[in-house]
Parts: sequence; structure tokens; C-alpha cells
Amino acid sequence: MHPDGVLVAGCQLLEQPGDIEANSRSLVSAASIAAGAGATIICFPEAYLQGYVVDEKLTAPLALSVDSSPIKQLCRALEDIEATIVTGFIEKAGDDIYNSALVIRRGQVLGTYRKSYLLPGEKRVFAAGQDYPIFEADGLIFGVNICFDLQFAEAAAGVAGQGATLLVCPCNNMLRTHTAEDFKHKHNAIRADRCRETGLWLLSADVTGARDGRISYGPTAVIDPAGHVVAQAPLNVEGSVTHTISA
Repeated sequence: MHPDGVLVAGCQLLEQPGDIEANSRSLVSAASIAAGAGATIICFPEAYLQGYVVDEKLTAPLALSVDSSPIKQLCRALEDIEATIVTGFIEKAGDDIYNSALVIRRGQVLGTYRKSYLLPGEKRVFAAGQDYPIFEADGLIFGVNICFDLQFAEAAAGVAGQGATLLVCPCNNMLRTHTAEDFKHKHNAIRADRCRETGLWLLSADVTGARDGRISYGPTAVIDPAGHVVAQAPLNVEGSVTHTISA
């Protein structure tokens, strides 16, 4: 690890539900900018490649296997980016569909994490993951939780128990307007509890924008092991956040 620590980045973006090509272009563009600024780990929102589509009829056709053509195309587009990319996607594996995170470095898939705690509506569509794989980037060990996972201490503990320093969290809080208003300052408080419990740093990335009576403010942020928000992207605008963390 660099003596000054590792620069991490979270990208707060609009999503285009069902448009894998458009979301992939946005991901590659944002990753290029963040990596150009020196970021070693770059996080994108939950289910970002396809958009957060949770519908028994619509989700399955969008699901992608890790060796599918769109994933291979994305990997080729990321070959020249040295940073480790973590992005949410809807994964097809055998007969199951998962709400997953894909971890890519220099165009190579390092692995996936599958969301283990599912919302009631998600349980009709997704299978639950069982494992908490860990990854390494520039000497920093990290694992992944996805959005609703962060409500449960066990999910963060599953990463911390393997010697990780950082919890990377793709999120998607496109909520009905009244719920979004109620929760827009609560998300970080919940995440901060996981940091204090585990001693982990936390990097999140969320979508933003509004559609169909729903809105996402974010937040996309970095939280330190004491539970302090040390960096955050402005709410309800596209942007990114960076911060240097150390072991």
C-alpha cells in the first residue's frame, strides 16, 4: 500500500433502466475520470449496468452471466484503466438470478458478490447470496455489501472477519418521493453504525435523479471507522466523491 494510503472514489450517476449500452458508456466515462485523478478503487451503484429493475417479467431478460457478451465488451472498454471497478449488475447464474456486484481490474473479472439480504420485492426475483468474498487493490483488502445489506450487522461483519479494511457498497435508493425525503439523511447514519461496529472504512455509490414518482438523492460518501462522514457528493446531482484511506 502507498504510504499515504489508497484513493477511493464513488460515482453518483443517473441510470437508464434496461439500457445496458448507455449505462456501460457512463460507467466507462466516469471510471476513466476517477482513475485519471488517481483513484485505485471505484464504486458504482447497485444494479447499475441494467438499472434497478425488479419485476418478475422484466428482470430475467436483462440478467447477464459473467461470461456474456455485454460483460466482455465492458471488460474490453476497461482494459486500459488500472483501477479496480466495483459495479452493481443483475447476474444470471444457472437457473438463478442475483443482485450482484462485479469486480473488474484491467479488463479482467476478479469475482462477484451476491446480495445476501433482500427486500421483500427482491425475494420474488433474486436468489440470496451466501458468501462474502474479499479482494485486494494496492495492498488494501476490501469486501462488498449491497444497499439493504447495510441494515444488517452480520453482512458487514462477514467482510470484517476476513481482515478487510474497506467495505465497498453499491446502493440504489430510487424511492417514492415521501420515503426518499424521510430517509435522505438517515442512510449515512445507518452505514456509520456498521463502521463503528467493525472498524471498517465504507465507500458507497448511489444513483440520483427522478422518474415515475420516485427520486434518489444519494448519498454517495466515504465514512471512516469512527462513523464520521469524511467526504460526500452533493445530494441529487451527478458527481463523484474521493478520499484517501489507509489501513
